[in-house]
Amino acid sequence: MTNLVLLALTAACAEHLRREWVEARTSERAVLQRRIAPVQPPFTALPPAAAPIQAADYLDIARKMLFSRDRNSAVALEPPPPPRAVPMPPIPLFHGVLDLGDGPIAIMSEGTKGPQRDYQPGDKVGAFTLVALNNEELVLEWEGKTITKRVDEMLGRRTAARPASGPVGAAIP
Repeated sequence: MTNLVLLALTAACAEHLRREWVEARTSERAVLQRRIAPVQPPFTALPPAAAPIQAADYLDIARKMLFSRDRNSAVALEPPPPPRAVPMPPIPLFHGVLDLGDGPIAIMSEGTKGPQRDYQPGDKVGAFTLVALNNEELVLEWEGKTITKRVDEMLGRRTAARPASGPVGAAIP
């Protein structure tokens, strides 16, 4: 009896599956045989017609043509403006040279009221750059110009520029 029930159940399932398969094939054929109506392309307006070409339109091209025989080869060049003359600022005050084995160090100040500071070659002293230094000469650079001063004249300028102050006989540092 169970065998008959199982056989009947198998036959019912097979019939159900066959019906599903037939419906799927029928709907597939219907989809594939359906004709799709073509869609009309959108309307695009044509651009306006170009203006007719005039010979005068090519005048600029003819003037700039490099290899034309009638081209004017005279080029008017304006001379560069003369450089502005900037007066050189006063040279920084020099107070002495110190050499502790690592190379000379200049003791300088930017002005009479500026603090004294140590400078090595390559340092900026106000508007100037200290380029080189030894016990006899001091080389400064300002806007590409090289200024070479002797150490003894720089020390002489410092003492002449300083006003005398205090009582007579006072020690000057």
